Amino acid sequence: MAWSTREMSELAGVSLRAVRHYHDIGLLEEPERRSNGYKQYGVSHLVRLLRIKRLTALGFSLSRIADMDDYPDADPDPRDLRALDTELAATIERLQHARAEVGALLRGRATSDLPLRFASVDKTAELPGPDRSFVTVLGTVLGPQGMDAYADLLDQKPQPVAHELNELPAGADEATRQSLAERLVPYVMGLRSRHPGLGDLASDAPRGRQHTARTIGRAISDLYNPAQVDVMKRLDRLLSDVDTPRDRSRSAAS
Repeated sequence: MAWSTREMSELAGVSLRAVRHYHDIGLLEEPERRSNGYKQYGVSHLVRLLRIKRLTALGFSLSRIADMDDYPDADPDPRDLRALDTELAATIERLQHARAEVGALLRGRATSDLPLRFASVDKTAELPGPDRSFVTVLGTVLGPQGMDAYADLLDQKPQPVAHELNELPAGADEATRQSLAERLVPYVMGLRSRHPGLGDLASDAPRGRQHTARTIGRAISDLYNPAQVDVMKRLDRLLSDVDTPRDRSRSAAS
């Protein structure tokens, strides 16, 4: 018994367009035609079509299926199956992450501008605009460990001195800037003590430390006013001065 194109497509559960496409690219052999000019498909065509359907459902591309055609009835090469398994695992991980983000959005515990790890921290919604944008930028450069460390920081209640930095006007004078930087030192050192990961946020950054530092530096200069940026630079120098004696003492001890 022979089937028409429509009958075979219905048997295989594929569209007429797909059957014609497989003919066009050479994946499915053209059948003989009846005297009236209509194609007549046999069991071999149906088996071949079902094989193509199965392999595409597994995730193989049509070009990869074509590469298997030296042995059209054999199972896929184990190397192809391992490569496909790796791709599927990555796809599953991506979809699970996307589903978690959708769930957080549905529960109102996240917003579309923040990575899930940061958005799931309740206090993120209370951040001032510049800080929120800064967190968004961090989500593009930090690795999982760095994001965990910063998320732990976000979960803490900020001290008044941190609010002073957020409220610092652009025209703050020299004495005000220096005083604030000095008062921020013990605050930041306390945070680092409680959250050691803050000392090296870029430890697992996907694109490396230099790229992370450049991106963070650009974000700070764009998001904060000149006085705030100046205080952050002063704070960084003060923290370096505090860390240096420790480094020297460790070197002497060793």
